[in-house]
Amino acid sequence: MTRLTGSEGAPALAILGPDATRLVRELDQLFTGWGVAAGAEEISPPPLYPVTDLEKFDVYANFPHLAWVAGSLELESGQVKPVEGRFGPADVREARYGLPHATCYGAYLYYEGTQVAEETLVTLVNRCFRNEDHYGGLRRLASFQMREIVALGGYDHTQRVLADFGDRIESFAGALGLGLTKAPASDPFFRSDGARALMQKLSPVKYEFSYGDLAIASVNTHRNFFGERCGITLGAGEHAFTSCVAFGLERWLAVLGERHDGDLSAALAAVRAAAGTS
Repeated sequence: MTRLTGSEGAPALAILGPDATRLVRELDQLFTGWGVAAGAEEISPPPLYPVTDLEKFDVYANFPHLAWVAGSLELESGQVKPVEGRFGPADVREARYGLPHATCYGAYLYYEGTQVAEETLVTLVNRCFRNEDHYGGLRRLASFQMREIVALGGYDHTQRVLADFGDRIESFAGALGLGLTKAPASDPFFRSDGARALMQKLSPVKYEFSYGDLAIASVNTHRNFFGERCGITLGAGEHAFTSCVAFGLERWLAVLGERHDGDLSAALAAVRAAAGTS
């Protein structure tokens, strides 16, 4: 069983039951194993960052509609309690921390100010947070888990990683009987009517793998944007290129649950069987 919860009657958060937890862990271990087999080392990011770190990536300029921030309580006035399910502005001190809406930020901040090898590969998982205009069960949550495999180094390396893992995703989905479509997409973090979204449609840097209307994985190239913003360099002094492969774990859970009519034990068996053929 999965229990959905949220404020003001909007089910934006999920508490996964034992069967769902087992399936999510199986998926995460599988995707992690793909990365490790390709040479990735695993790192562990925090669930929130100073807003000054996220600001380096234009998070608050480009994605203000998705952003969540966190501040401590203002206690000088005495005991503070939420009223009607919320704290008011006077109850909260300035918000110095931001909640990330993508996992890969942790990789770039980890390597900030360092020189990396031409074929650096890491994998990490984190809780991501998005202030969406609507939510839809496991398909769209305010907080969800995203596993990523991140390539840093030379441009050719970043593109090989995307091609290899893109093929791996399609092979695995085929073994599961999931008919995924791969299509170029503007980054979902950008507003759909923005200039950046239009440019990405003309020269795609992101491809999504979707089951029906739901994207459950993506491959993304960033050129040297994050290398420049974090001062990540290569041996010759130029800024590193980066790319990432992302898996929305609860979205995979939702799709597999639908595919197997809610029988998560059957879904788990299917994942284990497909893992040996992909």
